[in-house]
Amino acid sequence: MKEKLKLLELFLKSSNFDRGIRLGVGIAVPFAVLYFLGYVEYAPAVVVGTFLNAPGDIPGSFKRKINAILVSIGLTMVITAIILFSKPFLPLLVVALLTISFIVSLISVYGFRASLVSFSGLLAMVMAFAIQKETPHEILVQVGLMGVGGLWYLVVSFVFQKLAPVKDQNQLLSDTLLLIGEYLKLRAKLLTGKAKRDEHVKQTFVLQHKINEKHETLREALLTSRKRSGRSHYEEKQLLILLSSIRIFELIEAKHLDYKLIDEVFGKHKEFLKASKKLSKIMGNHLIRLSELLIQKDKIPNKDTLLTALSNANESITNYVDTVKLPAAREGALMLKNLYDYQEQILQEIKAIRRVMANVKNASVVSLKREDSSHFLTLQEYRLNVLSQNFSLDSTMFRHSLRLTIAIVVAYLIGFLFDIQNSYWILLTIIVIMRPSYGLTKERSKDRIIGTLIGAAFAVSIVLLTQNIVVYSALAFVSMILAFSLIQQNYKYSAALITISIVFVYSVINPNAFEVIQFRVIDTIIGAVIAVVANYLIFPSWEVNNLKQVLLNTLTMNRKYLLATHELYQDINKNNHAYSVARKEAFLAISNLNAAFQRLTQDPKSKQKEFQLIYEIVTLNQTMISAIASIGNFIVSHKTTPASKEFNLLIEKISNTLQFSFDSLAHTEIKQGVAEENSEDAQEKLLGKYHQLSSLRDENIRQGNTELDTETLHELQEAYLMANHLNWLKSLSENLKKATERYRMAIVESE
Repeated sequence: MKEKLKLLELFLKSSNFDRGIRLGVGIAVPFAVLYFLGYVEYAPAVVVGTFLNAPGDIPGSFKRKINAILVSIGLTMVITAIILFSKPFLPLLVVALLTISFIVSLISVYGFRASLVSFSGLLAMVMAFAIQKETPHEILVQVGLMGVGGLWYLVVSFVFQKLAPVKDQNQLLSDTLLLIGEYLKLRAKLLTGKAKRDEHVKQTFVLQHKINEKHETLREALLTSRKRSGRSHYEEKQLLILLSSIRIFELIEAKHLDYKLIDEVFGKHKEFLKASKKLSKIMGNHLIRLSELLIQKDKIPNKDTLLTALSNANESITNYVDTVKLPAAREGALMLKNLYDYQEQILQEIKAIRRVMANVKNASVVSLKREDSSHFLTLQEYRLNVLSQNFSLDSTMFRHSLRLTIAIVVAYLIGFLFDIQNSYWILLTIIVIMRPSYGLTKERSKDRIIGTLIGAAFAVSIVLLTQNIVVYSALAFVSMILAFSLIQQNYKYSAALITISIVFVYSVINPNAFEVIQFRVIDTIIGAVIAVVANYLIFPSWEVNNLKQVLLNTLTMNRKYLLATHELYQDINKNNHAYSVARKEAFLAISNLNAAFQRLTQDPKSKQKEFQLIYEIVTLNQTMISAIASIGNFIVSHKTTPASKEFNLLIEKISNTLQFSFDSLAHTEIKQGVAEENSEDAQEKLLGKYHQLSSLRDENIRQGNTELDTETLHELQEAYLMANHLNWLKSLSENLKKATERYRMAIVESE
């Protein structure tokens, strides 16, 4: 019961519920004001304008939010006017439907915020069919009042933003810490859970993409909010939490170990990994609790459990050495020590977040310069050439726009020919659930139908219990607020609540509520079927055919990240910023590849060509970026020796292999790389350095010098990490080259 109350509190204090309240206020206030002033006949038009322009109100840069809503207002007014003037003339109306559906849906090529503006435009097109205005004067008044409604919602959004200026960012930070906590716990399972490792790896792909999306939105919101006078104290705190969350995420990525090697080294001694696994789990749960406290404003939990778990992980290294004995225990001890170092760094970042949340003075200092911060923003271009570049059947969004346009026109003609009551509900269902990918459209169709049936069943129950108009009005208002609060979190429940809201709004107007429910269910099912069939048959966009460009970008960014890490090793002070930017770009690229793979898993089995091969490519890229991150993190957090010529040669070899994979897939000229015998020799020399240091250490132990100083430990760690990780990266890059060539022959050349 206590857990349920906590979840309810988190929901009611969330920015999602806040946006539901904004919409509720945006609709209720003008309706009430116009009612009391005696102009209630104008209220529906203002309410529609408010409703249509709410989608663009999402977290991020406040300036971009305002611009998005203003564009949305203009777009919805123009589209409504076109449809209303075209309605008496069927041929003209069909042409308007074709043109608006295609052009407006294609706006989505400009990114997520633009896709919401696009949705508002499509929604305005559909809503126009429900508006009964015939004379030019009536139409112009309707359109003008809708514009007023849109501007009114902008005012409401602005007021809410001023009343709670940090709520959206706090929610984003909370969601991010929650996802990172879950991710850390999932990665802990990979350490010993050999049986379900593949299943857990696939789950990490989903979490990685979600975390990267949150970080991108937070970067936009926090790095662009800086005024000439600087950031506010609270913005400074939020930025500190963001930076720590990014570091934790990158540290977790860098802790992607060679699990096969771990299985070999520890064999029957897996119990010594349990302390490290438990530490990750405890830190994950602590982050989840901190995520809740960003919303709840409760007392920060004691850190003793964290410190005890860290101490136990450190103690397990000594216990392992005492049990297995040196020199046989050295490799496993170094693995545990490297793992411990990463976890200790994660714990330091968790402590930093705790200090910020506890308002400890001078907890940290943000030294990111304005010109540096701009490099960490992924700016969306709004030039016309972006649209022209997507004007091809090779573009996923172009195919989606064509598919959506055909589905909308077919649905409208079906409604017109069969004289279906409220047939625009079919169109509404299509624009709400239809997505570029078949899998997501199918999933949303299922959720939409189930949600509609649940909502209809609830509405029937209420109608059987009472025919009170006041009850209907109250339920319609409350369910609408809850529906828009849940639309991003649980689409099925949101669909149920939207159905309840629509049914009771119509029930206030039309006494025959059962008829409204009946048509709502039938039209939803028809719309869902049309959407799924259209996605499957009309210019289908199977993810396996869209993967090439995503893969090419990942190969490019992984190579740039590798070379940036190489430069970092040469001069950490000079190249640290360039390394950070390359790391961010590589993480975003792998996130996009992971997202593409997830969409592939949602396609029909018959369309998942070479599934295992693609899974292998995604996993190899993921492992490679983690291995590079591991080297980079060691360089940043330890005093290192100068990079050897063997290190440089192997980096060049791995870089060339990645370039070979890119050239092979892109059908560009393939250049000659480093000779294999040279790289093999470099590998042996790097391993030889580690064995030399190990032998020297063994000799010191035999002479009674058992105490291990920090400098010697770091030299051993560095030699072991560089030798093994470069060998690992070389093997990964070669396997990736082979897999990429198989992919090119199996899929790209067969198209």
